[in-house]
Amino acid sequence: MSINHIPHFNKIIADSDFDGLCGAAILKKYNPSAEVIFSHAALIRSGSIDQLIDSKTAIVDLPFHEKCGWYLDHHRTNKPSPDQLSVFTSNGGVVDWQPTPSAARLVYEIIKPYCDLSNFLDLMPFVDELDSGGITLQQFMEDNELMRFSRTLSKTEPEYMQMIVEMMVGGSDINEVLTTPVVAEKLAFQHHHRLELAEIVEKNTHIIDRLAICHLEDTGFFTNGYLVTATAGNDADACCIIHGYSDGSVDSPDRPPLSASFYANSFHEHGQGRYDLSRLATAFDPSGGGHVNACGCRIQDPGLEHNLSQWLGMWQRRDTELRVN
Repeated sequence: MSINHIPHFNKIIADSDFDGLCGAAILKKYNPSAEVIFSHAALIRSGSIDQLIDSKTAIVDLPFHEKCGWYLDHHRTNKPSPDQLSVFTSNGGVVDWQPTPSAARLVYEIIKPYCDLSNFLDLMPFVDELDSGGITLQQFMEDNELMRFSRTLSKTEPEYMQMIVEMMVGGSDINEVLTTPVVAEKLAFQHHHRLELAEIVEKNTHIIDRLAICHLEDTGFFTNGYLVTATAGNDADACCIIHGYSDGSVDSPDRPPLSASFYANSFHEHGQGRYDLSRLATAFDPSGGGHVNACGCRIQDPGLEHNLSQWLGMWQRRDTELRVN
């Protein structure tokens, strides 16, 4: 893509994880005047932020939205259908979808010929590894500063997220970001918090037919698949994490609804790529999805017990219903 074909955008809507943060920061470095808004998949799919999206909006690391002007992503279930793509591009929209290890990598490769991204160079391999399940068990157990930093990022702390973006846009490398007092304080908290969280996960995880099920609903605790699969070890090929609140809402960042996240055990020799977990995430929730090895959805009526029993049935039939060809 030449610079003449990079669409004009004045707004960036990105996921609020490490991948989305870096993708947004790279785009804003190209266009410093652009506004950055952090969101998450459910808000896009539910229509809750439709009023923020127009033809001058770039969407990064989130589900496709037909009203944006530039769509950049790498999730398999987010890839626009041929019909969607035809309509979108005929209306002037531009789609950049590639199965890259991270959405940030896709953005980086597009923007680097036209903008100095040297301060992102050392960071990109870690972002790729983290988002694509490439973190080793040793890296995870060491829990270095980058691992802890990734856990500080949240849509519920917009001022903090914007501060990080502005530092990156201003040329700060990741080491300068990590040594900023407010970041250093959060890193220290995350070190102790993970010890507490590890105990909660171990207490609330049980394994059924090599699927580790972790019940964190209504506890206020959240985690990704790395901690649960590290806890399960070689006894599980994948995990299902239940989180959120029974009385939660997609429009309440501090109290999200009951949801499930599915992750392949990336620490297991044959953990990734065998089963398409996104089929679980999309079985009942039309707004669910993500990667083959990492995805999520909201709990649907008639409720958690029903959803979970059906997922377990699909998992028991995984060699016929979920196996990747």
